[in-house]
Amino acid sequence: MGAAQIHPTALVAPGAVLGEDVVVGPYSLIGEHVRIGARTRIGPYCAIDGHTVIGPDNHFYRYCSIGGIPQDKKYAGEPTALEIGAGNTFREFVTVNTGTAQDVGTTRLGNDNWIMAYVHIAHDCQLGSHIVIANSVQLAGHIHIGDWAILGGLSAVHQFVRIGAHVMIGGTSSVRQDVPPYMIGAGDSFRPVGINAEGLGRRGFTPADIQVLKDAYKILYRRQLSVEQAIEALAALQAEHPAEAPAVQTLLDFLSASNRGIARP
Repeated sequence: MGAAQIHPTALVAPGAVLGEDVVVGPYSLIGEHVRIGARTRIGPYCAIDGHTVIGPDNHFYRYCSIGGIPQDKKYAGEPTALEIGAGNTFREFVTVNTGTAQDVGTTRLGNDNWIMAYVHIAHDCQLGSHIVIANSVQLAGHIHIGDWAILGGLSAVHQFVRIGAHVMIGGTSSVRQDVPPYMIGAGDSFRPVGINAEGLGRRGFTPADIQVLKDAYKILYRRQLSVEQAIEALAALQAEHPAEAPAVQTLLDFLSASNRGIARP
């Protein structure tokens, strides 16, 4: 373990805090309210500012802009924040903004996320962990994304949309309504076509879990039920399959919290 390695052409403000073995590349700028965890690597020509806290073992490739002020006309200079966990990768030209006073005030990303080139993550977004966001995906403000979600390249997500855990969204999709956990689909507008069974199997869900979630999909989308009616039917399905109840509970919790309505086939 050692001191941070700062290239002679980089500019690090006096108030910034850099952990052990942080690397700051040529011509990068680090603001005075930035805290960066150990072993994080910052490539050339990056700008990291705002009230930004970054955990250990992150990697920012060249030309990232992290912690910039919100692209929101209501923003009036409030000291809003950005929090980034551990082990995330940010490829070229990624932009991530701080939060706004109109929401929780903090944009958050969890751990082990893979953010590809030209992605924009707007103010107040709340991202979990193990998420993959492919090239040029654009996230508007106030979006929530659950763990293990995958968003295909060139997709756009409307503000305030919630995307559940383990969702897979195909490339060039336009997502305007909430996407419940476990779904796979694509389109403009996004349309679910089934359960992300392959992804769930890779992440340790049992065949029984996956079958119950397929049954849940039929309840939600094939019976022409309202969301309220579907919640009742899903609760009954959960009671019939106690071993698989946690997987169904994740879906029930999401549906109960949805405000925009859910994407439909």
